Amino acid sequence: MRKSEVLAAEAVSCLNKALCHLKDIWEEIGIPEDQRLQRTNVVKNHIKSLLDMMIKEEESLKTRLISSIQTCRTEMETLYLELQLPVFEEETGISMLQQERNIRTQVEALMAQKAQRMQQLKALLDQDQDLCDILCSMPYGIHPQSVPTPEQLESFSQHIANQHTEKTRRYAEFTDLKRQIIVYMGELDHVPETSFEKDVVCEDEDSFCLSIDNITSLKLLVCQLEERKAENEATCEAHREKIQQLWGRLDVPQEEREAFNEHMVTSRKRNLEALQAEVRRLEELKRLNIHNVTDAIRSEIAVFWEKCFLSSDQRQAFAPYFSEDFTEDLLSLHDAEIQRLKQHYEDHKELYDGVHQWEDSWRLFLQLEKKATDPTRFTNRGGNLLKEEKQRSELHKSLPKLEKKLKAQIDAWESEQDREFLVNGQKFLQYVEEQWELHREEKEKEKQERHLKKSKQTEEDMLYGTAVRTPTKRRLLGTQTPNKSRKFNATSSISSATPNSTSRSVYGGTVCRSPAPRPPLSANKRDLSKASNSKIQHGILNSTTSDL
Repeated sequence: MRKSEVLAAEAVSCLNKALCHLKDIWEEIGIPEDQRLQRTNVVKNHIKSLLDMMIKEEESLKTRLISSIQTCRTEMETLYLELQLPVFEEETGISMLQQERNIRTQVEALMAQKAQRMQQLKALLDQDQDLCDILCSMPYGIHPQSVPTPEQLESFSQHIANQHTEKTRRYAEFTDLKRQIIVYMGELDHVPETSFEKDVVCEDEDSFCLSIDNITSLKLLVCQLEERKAENEATCEAHREKIQQLWGRLDVPQEEREAFNEHMVTSRKRNLEALQAEVRRLEELKRLNIHNVTDAIRSEIAVFWEKCFLSSDQRQAFAPYFSEDFTEDLLSLHDAEIQRLKQHYEDHKELYDGVHQWEDSWRLFLQLEKKATDPTRFTNRGGNLLKEEKQRSELHKSLPKLEKKLKAQIDAWESEQDREFLVNGQKFLQYVEEQWELHREEKEKEKQERHLKKSKQTEEDMLYGTAVRTPTKRRLLGTQTPNKSRKFNATSSISSATPNSTSRSVYGGTVCRSPAPRPPLSANKRDLSKASNSKIQHGILNSTTSDL
């Protein structure tokens, strides 16, 4: 039995005892029956009223519990929908009070989770708004009153991180562009004029809007300043070249040139103005010294004629070069011609340099070829013979390669210019072939001359005879090798015994006899044949020695 039931039984027992006690009192007092009935009815009504009041209060409690359960259940369902969580499963077989407590606890937990998410959302929205103000971008697409899911919060957080990264990148790009702009404006002596330029240069960096349009405008401004700087530098460089040219033509003293050196390096606005003023001054001097300036330009034209291998006819085609009527028009024609020649040379510099290289290599090749036929080259002990031979071999290989390369360049040049490429009035490739042909003919001529010389020497040896000995090492005069006797070959012995013969050189070498007497006409033919064969052998030996 429950304690509440025991207490209820005790309450009934107490009520019965109280009624019995009231009955006893009424008996002792002697209260009549009708009054007893009346008093008992009062007691009953009082107890009934008290119990009804208590029952009413408990019924009210029950009603409140039911209402609270319904309210909490409705709120819980709404929170589940907002938080996008699975529906809470209630326990079965529990009292109404426990059910209400469970639902209320779950609602409180859901409310706390909702408040946490909304707090995170608010913080992210504040950061996003700040970044949008700086980057001039659109806000993140999420409603500030809706409860975000964890996935949405994670995505929003990632978006904020990306925006921070973009802000850092744009800020670094902005500071770099601003630095370039300040440098260019300083070099150009340019003062910010537009509101955008003032915002970039003068305002605080943190207040500048890092929008894509502003970054693009910054890049455009940098490009414009770069172009202005490049134009200034190109203009200054053109003025400098003009000044250098006029200085040379007018023979301006070195002191004046050095005094102007400050403006020959930098290209600021004041330098440009100074260069322009100097050009005007020199142009006026040039006008007053037309004769000397024209002669100076003619010297330059002659140099470029040589560089461009112009023929006499091509040079004669520029008639003003030979005019003696020195006027401003004549000077202008010379100026235009020298500029044309310079531009033409620069456009085909690689080709002309290749032709000059071929000519230099060809001259060196001919020199080495000439040295290769010089018999005195063997007396050189410095190692130059090997170097020259190696260089000659390399030139023999490199010249055809260079000619092949020049042929391709010349074909392209002729196709572009629609005319033949001439060197001193002659087609270059034809000129090259003629040089090789002349070289071959020269070598063939030298070969024939050597052959003729050898034949002539052989005939002289057959007539007069020449004794040849192998060259020995050089010795100092008056020195003798101990215990060694000097050896002579048979020819030397014969020559030393022959009257009227020449004495042998102390350094060794060829011993030449005096002309031998001719045999009498009555001599035997066999003896004459032997003598002839002996002279031929001596002549061949002498020729072989001279070739070595």
